[in-house]
Amino acid sequence: MSQIKSLRTGIKFKDTPIGKIPVDWEVTKLGDVATAFQNGGTPDTKIKEYWGGDIPWITGADLINQRVGQTRKYITPEGVKNSATSIVPKGSLLVVTRTGVGKLAIAPFDIAISQDISGVIPDKQKSLPNFLFWNLNYNEKKLKALKQGTSINGILREDLSSLLISLPPLPEQKKIAEILTTVDDAIEETDRIIEKTKELKKGLMQKLLTCGIGHKKFKRTEIGEIPEDWEVGKISDYGEIVTGSTPSTLVKEYYGNDFPFVSPFDLGKAKVIIKTEKYISKEGASVARMLPANTILFVCIGSTIGKTGVAGVQLATNQQINAIICEGSDFNFVYYYLSFISDKIKQIAGTQAVPIVNKSLFSNVLVVVPRLKEQQEIGKILSSVDTELEDEENHKHTLESLKKSLMQILLTGKVRVKFH
Repeated sequence: MSQIKSLRTGIKFKDTPIGKIPVDWEVTKLGDVATAFQNGGTPDTKIKEYWGGDIPWITGADLINQRVGQTRKYITPEGVKNSATSIVPKGSLLVVTRTGVGKLAIAPFDIAISQDISGVIPDKQKSLPNFLFWNLNYNEKKLKALKQGTSINGILREDLSSLLISLPPLPEQKKIAEILTTVDDAIEETDRIIEKTKELKKGLMQKLLTCGIGHKKFKRTEIGEIPEDWEVGKISDYGEIVTGSTPSTLVKEYYGNDFPFVSPFDLGKAKVIIKTEKYISKEGASVARMLPANTILFVCIGSTIGKTGVAGVQLATNQQINAIICEGSDFNFVYYYLSFISDKIKQIAGTQAVPIVNKSLFSNVLVVVPRLKEQQEIGKILSSVDTELEDEENHKHTLESLKKSLMQILLTGKVRVKFH
């Protein structure tokens, strides 16, 4: 992030049709900084000779997170010649102008485009592709405002060409683009780490929750092969099962800000539940069943059956949630194991209009019961992976906030970069 050290303030501004900008910046039309706009099209899908070649061809759906994702389709030179598609040169802008307006990317290689996309070839003597990319990203709302039509919303070529943008000197464009790209690359790398960590967690759960740690002898059971010294039990063997309830909404005194009141909406976002959208008062707590911290929460009614969480503080739940107050079991292990078998539990609910796994059915679901020490070891390993995931996701959030702030100040000239 050393690029960010090059920022400076103390700027004079001027009024323009797009607002205040630095006095040495210009306002220009997108068409005035492009050498060409290219249309897209789709070769006839009924003619095999047009498809399966070596020319990558994309639609708006292939632009993911402002990048070209995995190329799904390829066409032949004959497909290009006999359709409205164009091959956009590497480094040009790809602007979705139909069906997903606002999505952007820079062509990573020469690429053919569908009618959803317009190719914008920048005049590098006036504007740099990377800077235009960030400028249009920042002006996404203005792009979407250009949409016309009812059946297929789209942007007309002349409207896209007439879009007004701010234009700093070329050296400053380069520096702004470098700073924003540096932050964006860091976000992308963090995303890769998050995905790898999720894969690691999935693999560890599969191994640890079926094979345990260091076991060499296994036995066949009604729930599959498990380590020889593990037992098959019921969820009720993990602890006391409690079904939540809702204090009367007619009694205002039952609701306040003393204790979190958990509904299925609150589960699935994070492992540990500390805050919720609704709270009950001490009076409400007197008529609800309060649950201690480290209680396991499991949705058992409705379309979200299987969502699982851990009470981070004392709280209560509504009637759609069954809770397990762990007794003689490690709460981390129970959380991960129930998450692991959540789909199997969901199947018990059947296909009725309002699926339900009532307290009796839930209590009697068959589960593995390792010795407490091994439960604790498994829970500790998986918790450490979750902690790593949370750290990376928090880091990503910080970077995204930084990127948003930098776009706001750099692309408006509120803070200038040193480029001399």
